[in-house]
Amino acid sequence: MHARFYHPENISIGQSIALSIDNSHHALRVLRLKAGDAITLFNGQGGEYVSHIETSAKSAVTVQVMEYFTHDRESPLTIELTQAVCVNEKMDWIIQKAVELGVSHIQPVITQRSIVHLSSERATKRLLHWQKIIIAACEQCGRNRLPRIEPLMTLQEWLSRKKIMTSDCEMRLMLSTHTDKKLRDISPLSAETGIVICVGPEGGFTAEEEKAMSHTQFTPVHLGKRIFRTETAALAAIAALQTLWGDF
Repeated sequence: MHARFYHPENISIGQSIALSIDNSHHALRVLRLKAGDAITLFNGQGGEYVSHIETSAKSAVTVQVMEYFTHDRESPLTIELTQAVCVNEKMDWIIQKAVELGVSHIQPVITQRSIVHLSSERATKRLLHWQKIIIAACEQCGRNRLPRIEPLMTLQEWLSRKKIMTSDCEMRLMLSTHTDKKLRDISPLSAETGIVICVGPEGGFTAEEEKAMSHTQFTPVHLGKRIFRTETAALAAIAALQTLWGDF
């Protein structure tokens, strides 16, 4: 697979494109690419474009778009991960690996036991940082559509939004240690059913939060006999969903 770069603009065959400063630096200084080398561009709208480097200067790379391929590497499942925000490194890890595992939508939330609380300004900066992680993960794993990540909100705010949305086309799941039901006990999914998986912080959801989620049609499920850290729980759940009903 050629080196992949996200280019958030329209792309057409025969077009000459100047890569961004960051992409040019990565191509030249990190990957050591040179004129004539092939790369792949994608704009997040599906498909990818094989291109060749035309010119390379100290901090600028121009490429010519040669071919378009409709490669689709999306999961057949539509998975929304709602994740209680955690410390920076762990949250970055969860987002990166969730993208690799095929989620289509990420919603960070603040819960009662969250140890991370961000001001509005810091939350905006974190959102931009998480979006960069999503782009880099798509470049690495071959996805040609960018998963969405929503602005940080409280669990209560998120549940209020879910209450006014129909659950008929969603399987709503929350990870809990207070149930014996496992993912394999859930009825098989239809192709049109989306999945929402909600993962709590290190201390788990409070009883009040679990009750509120139950009133919003969330089914509690347990990931076996062991207690996972929040970053392990999220990724284990997504991998299990992909194994049961997805493309694993």
